[in-house]
Amino acid sequence: MKKLTNQEIEKRIEKLQEWDFYDDAIHTDFEFDNFKDCMSAMNRIAFECEALNHHPEWTNVYNTLDITLTTHDADGVTELDFKLAEAINKIVEVEEE
Repeated sequence: MKKLTNQEIEKRIEKLQEWDFYDDAIHTDFEFDNFKDCMSAMNRIAFECEALNHHPEWTNVYNTLDITLTTHDADGVTELDFKLAEAINKIVEVEEE
């Protein structure tokens, strides 16, 4: 998969709510009501990651989840990162309702 240019990334990220681009990756964080809700979202995201064969760098502390997406094989952000970010946003929206 080809690495996107900074211009391509900046244009795409404008449409991706709650994500930022820096350090050759796209980043977001979510805060949940409690640890259980956070872990539930992480488990649902994990299934999407497996389906796409693309895995985030993420950390969880109690009710917060920090996510970084980059395609290591391309040494930067690709379409696959945006596809996973969009899926993550849909999953978290469902979790928050």
